[in-house]
Amino acid sequence: MTSIKQTQNPANPVYSIMFAIGACHLLNDTLQAVIPAMFPILEQERGLSFTQLGFIAFSLNIVASFLQPVVGYFSDRKPMPYALPIGMTFSLIGMAGLAIAPSYWLILLSVIILGLGSAVFHPEGSRVSFLAAGSKRGLSQSIYQVGGNSGQALAPLISAFVLVPLGQKGAAVFIVVAALGIIILSRISAWYKRQLELEKKNNRKKVLLSSIGDLTKKQIGIALTLLLIIIFARSFYVTNVTSFYIFYLMDEYGLRIGQGQMYIFLFMALGAAGTFFGGPMADRIGRKNVIMLSLLVPLPLCLLLPHMPLWAVGILLVFIGFFIMLSFSVTVIYAQELVPSKIGTMAGLTVGLAFGMGAIGAVVIGSLMDVIGIFPTMVIASFLPFIGLAGLALPKDQKITTAEN
Repeated sequence: MTSIKQTQNPANPVYSIMFAIGACHLLNDTLQAVIPAMFPILEQERGLSFTQLGFIAFSLNIVASFLQPVVGYFSDRKPMPYALPIGMTFSLIGMAGLAIAPSYWLILLSVIILGLGSAVFHPEGSRVSFLAAGSKRGLSQSIYQVGGNSGQALAPLISAFVLVPLGQKGAAVFIVVAALGIIILSRISAWYKRQLELEKKNNRKKVLLSSIGDLTKKQIGIALTLLLIIIFARSFYVTNVTSFYIFYLMDEYGLRIGQGQMYIFLFMALGAAGTFFGGPMADRIGRKNVIMLSLLVPLPLCLLLPHMPLWAVGILLVFIGFFIMLSFSVTVIYAQELVPSKIGTMAGLTVGLAFGMGAIGAVVIGSLMDVIGIFPTMVIASFLPFIGLAGLALPKDQKITTAEN
């Protein structure tokens, strides 16, 4: 990995760092993916209710949700290069605890520690992606985010091929994943530190020009609110599919866990592909246009999904997953361009909110399934993407360039 030692001309992308931080994002989110992947196992081995499973997802995501903007705020004031391997160390500890936790409450504690590691990783990881981007901001953010979404997409495979045969203790396999992440992030952190020293030495600071034009504080506040509503709708729906749709597939179509998880994998794998293509597409046709495409295409498909025969379910999940996640990296960039002086804070806010809304969604959906049943809950969840239509009122963006001062 000698290429990581190079320094960067601000106009030129550093591809080795872009792909390395994207790979670490994959490792980090693979660890998080173990949690929903373990839901069918915990339901069977520990006899947990859907509500309890929802609170496990809530514990993981709410910690990351609240802490990511805080970490982002402080990293904007004082970047913390070595927070990256430290965060991954917390994740390693949480994964080790999850593998051996004998009770529901110790499972919750392990998941909270895992969430803490994720909260530390994400804002600084996004900042590294920005530093390495040069003139390829959309591409760099897509590589970074697709790493995370690819890690999350592994959840069904983790369930089918690791946790089903090994049970809860199979989580111990992923201690190795965390250790690999620590090693790579230590190298990235050394590059990151050198970039900061170079900026200080040359008395320059890389900044982000806004593509959205001059807006008042009130207009920025409204635009951010609309953006957060989009993230709310997307996160609720994605949580419904990734954490609970497996139970619908088992109940409605009689699938086994391993069979059902393959359908969830289709959704998540195409979601990762959508995340990757969204960034470069936004560089070409505009941020808002990609966000609107991501909102409008999945609407009718989501409504149809609970009522389709099994042969059509996989087809719908492919298209829904791709388009609904097309805007994932784009919403991060859009928020950063709304407030270009707060790169880490905006990354922490948007990605952190995605975790937070997923956390609340897990509790709400799990509780609904316990109270009204699986099928009615899936029908109600199919209307969630309509909430995101508030994004039609977002300000339009223009073509952007990078700069430094």
